[in-house]
Amino acid sequence: MKYITKIIAISFCVVTSTVFAIDSDRLLKEAQEIFEPLPDTMPGEENDTPDRIALGKKLFFEKRLSINNTQSCSSCHKLENGFAGVDNLPVSPGAKGQVGTRNSPTVLNAGWHSDQFWDGRAENLVEQAKGPILNPIEMGMPDEQSVVKKIQGIAEYRSEFSSAFPNDKQAITYQNIAEAIASFEHTLKTPSRFDDFLKGDKQALTSTEQQGLATFIKVNCVSCHDGVLLGGETFEKLGKKNPYANQSDQGVYALSKDEEDRMVFKVASLRNVALTAPYFHDGRITTLPDAVRTMAKLQLNKKLKEQQVNDIVSFLKALSDKNREK
Repeated sequence: MKYITKIIAISFCVVTSTVFAIDSDRLLKEAQEIFEPLPDTMPGEENDTPDRIALGKKLFFEKRLSINNTQSCSSCHKLENGFAGVDNLPVSPGAKGQVGTRNSPTVLNAGWHSDQFWDGRAENLVEQAKGPILNPIEMGMPDEQSVVKKIQGIAEYRSEFSSAFPNDKQAITYQNIAEAIASFEHTLKTPSRFDDFLKGDKQALTSTEQQGLATFIKVNCVSCHDGVLLGGETFEKLGKKNPYANQSDQGVYALSKDEEDRMVFKVASLRNVALTAPYFHDGRITTLPDAVRTMAKLQLNKKLKEQQVNDIVSFLKALSDKNREK
């Protein structure tokens, strides 16, 4: 898998020291050329039904999918009480108390990602849902058959799977468990004020947030973070200009053994980024300002001024779900 680099050289801002004179009309026009608002539908939801979504939600919170009935999808991908599809830990503990090696990405808007996991080893939400249940460090079930047998033994699920998959002679299968979970995850769409801005409401972003957007474009963060998710669609080497301190995880290389894939990871989506600390694949960066500074140095070889960092952070906060925004 080769990573993709897009070179965008754009600037329309009048700069006086570190202060931009923002032309909101031109900023909106340029933003519309780089980013896209969240679509109404997510890829893969064509076959979703209310019964399948309801079943998937129940399975997402179902701890009996783990080896010792202690771990569910929601254990690492919390959705309630303001959580943004993560547990806000550097790495997450599994059913037996062991911790993983990579930071748990948010499940919010995940169906728009080109691939799933930091290394892209799953192509969609269905394939992603199959992984953690059988992962010995995560939910720890020994095999697909054990999962199916366990769910078949729960009376309520027998009727609910029949309703969700009425055309299947054998409704409870490992594939259908994953299909149902993915159906629920298709509903996890989080429009932000930035979407309102992209749709033409220039008042949706404050002047400070617009200045942050202009800075985000000017310093070329958009070379990786663009499109619908402001990321999530390409793979890049972490440390293109300066090496990342932690080299223990070599990213896609661990799968491909291709030298070009050393330290290559999926570009993170920036939607809800203000709510999903800590950052990077290893969760070593604890604050959003530090993440902005670090990425500028690693990827662009730029040392940002504090005002630039503050402005970009202000813009990034406007990418939060309007129902979770802090």
